[in-house]
Amino acid sequence: MLNQVEISYHFNAPCELVFKAFTDSEHLQNWWGPKGWTFNVAESDFRSGGVFHYSQKPTDGDTMWVKFVYSEIIASEKIVYISFFSDEKGDLVRAPFDQSWPMKTLNTLTFSVEGGETAITLTVAPASPTEEELQTFDASLEMVQAGFTGTLNQLTEYLTKI
Repeated sequence: MLNQVEISYHFNAPCELVFKAFTDSEHLQNWWGPKGWTFNVAESDFRSGGVFHYSQKPTDGDTMWVKFVYSEIIASEKIVYISFFSDEKGDLVRAPFDQSWPMKTLNTLTFSVEGGETAITLTVAPASPTEEELQTFDASLEMVQAGFTGTLNQLTEYLTKI
């Protein structure tokens, strides 16, 4: 079992701008999340110990809340955070799409410059999962990879507009 997803992605944009797109809610609301979903920021406190709390809603479904709790931030180099589904108040809840989805995931983003482009590596892994949560995550690796790749494709498109 792999127990994690790792995605590498390149952007034809300066590293500082790509980093800012991940850390500024004014940017995030324009590209983060599934394509075509409504996205609203409830709280954005980008610092170690800070949180990013938002809602996302498909056109034909219910609103889902998600919260990030940042643990490490190195400007233009690294972002580490725990993410989890939450209620509107920010309290931890089970994923609305699968009751055996891991309660929390550890997300690590590293940024570097390679050949004049910004390279990022994103790693997502369950944080302290039960055996059932681990099996669900491992069975969903392709879905997780596709979801994040789609979101990063949206960032590529957004970066051409700013």
